[in-house]
Amino acid sequence: MRDLYEELKSTTYPGRGIVLGRSADGRSAVAAYFIMGRSVNSRNRVFIEDGTGIRTEAFDPFKMTDPSLIIYSPVRTYGFYTIVTNGDQTDTIYDGLSTGHTFEESLRTRCFEPDAPNYTPRISGLMHVLTGNYDYSLSILKSDNGDPDRCLRFTYSYENPAKGSGHFIHTYMGDGNPLPSYTGDPTAVTIDGDIDEFTDKVWESLDPDNKVSLFTRYIDITTGHYESRIVNKNK
Repeated sequence: MRDLYEELKSTTYPGRGIVLGRSADGRSAVAAYFIMGRSVNSRNRVFIEDGTGIRTEAFDPFKMTDPSLIIYSPVRTYGFYTIVTNGDQTDTIYDGLSTGHTFEESLRTRCFEPDAPNYTPRISGLMHVLTGNYDYSLSILKSDNGDPDRCLRFTYSYENPAKGSGHFIHTYMGDGNPLPSYTGDPTAVTIDGDIDEFTDKVWESLDPDNKVSLFTRYIDITTGHYESRIVNKNK
């Protein structure tokens, strides 16, 4: 298990990332989602609240050149489920759950992003919190070593996560051209502090030049009540 903050500091460009886990006191299901950007279009974004979830929005509408793959809802809720993703597959999972399909089945209809030559992986997370029970799943859909004709699909499920532990998955292994896709299984990481301490530490650990926005949420595993935080570089 690695220190989450040191893991975030280890690369200047992890891209977009999802952390799911359990708080150190065991009371809360924990989620974090962040976005980073290299282009003006990618950096010109903020997170805003949207019902029980969030969506991305252009900070300066006049600078937005292409909304595709940029504007979407990273977080939505459906019943006792919280969906966290790096693209519009949030809606795909939501629609799938509402029609009786599983997380994995819903994502069978999607693939990596069509942004050649990067073919950015689609990363997704699903949290299930119900009357004291908590489990979560993570998924990554990625190209086969940059081949646009082959999509590799991986799903990971974690039942009853231990206190102070979680898993971290992101889109890129670092900067480059093309950007190198994430490899390996989700990284096991430590989680500590209350929501404010956790949020501050995650934000401070992200590269200051490339970070754009961060969302965090703590869900009480017993009651289902939650607290959320949003940090935007653009203000």
